[in-house]
Amino acid sequence: MQNELKIGFIGGGNMATALIGGLAGKLTAGANIHVVDPYAPALEKLQAQFGVSTSQAIDAALADTDIIVLSVKPQQMKEVVLQLQPHLSSQLLLSIAAGIRAVDLSRWLGGYDAIVRTMPNTPALIGKGITGMVASAGVSAQQRDAADAIMRAVGATVWLDDEALIDPVTAVSGSGPAYVFYFIEAMQQAAQEMGLSAEQGTQLAIATFVGASQLAAQSTEPVSLLRERVTSKGGTTYAALTSMDASGVKQAIVAALKAAAARGKELGEEFGRD
Repeated sequence: MQNELKIGFIGGGNMATALIGGLAGKLTAGANIHVVDPYAPALEKLQAQFGVSTSQAIDAALADTDIIVLSVKPQQMKEVVLQLQPHLSSQLLLSIAAGIRAVDLSRWLGGYDAIVRTMPNTPALIGKGITGMVASAGVSAQQRDAADAIMRAVGATVWLDDEALIDPVTAVSGSGPAYVFYFIEAMQQAAQEMGLSAEQGTQLAIATFVGASQLAAQSTEPVSLLRERVTSKGGTTYAALTSMDASGVKQAIVAALKAAAARGKELGEEFGRD
């Protein structure tokens, strides 16, 4: 099925473009992908680059798809799915929109239940993303496999048993790249305040994050042990971590992620209102 999958995209923004780039000519032919977006220049670029078909409005071409990827802004979602409803029969709906619960999508569509909700993150733009995924009861095993293959086109996937866990996923990995960039910014600032150039500080901070992340990914040992191995008592790393502990950095990070998860739940409730 996968080599002949017909996939529709509603929304042709950055994340959709990343997915199409990972799919076209690999999981399915570009000609099997149909993209709907009101912005003509974006459609022209996608058509030229990947050979997809396009439309500026939801049309009957979506009725002939196996999977429809919903990649529009959350505040647009209800209007979009109501326009889509006449073209639905048994297609899988794959939502990559933040804050929109599958239960609300199903309710807006009169109980339609072939829905997979996902939470990707921005490293998907370079094929290094990770996506949390949860399937509604109406999703078949074949559809689940197809959804997994689509999101694996831009990185790894993590399947969840409970949609409520999408909010913690949003807090950890969906918003997570911003935390990394925030820490890199702090390292850059410190580097400059200690006399290094902006270029040197940037190079050192980014290379350290990349190297440490790859070391953690390739190691079979806990991250805590990797940290301990570079923390000699009384040494420079010990001084830095002791300062962070005294400032409550770890507790502040944990609290921040919990705040992000709570806001994700609030957004789901707000967007899900009729």
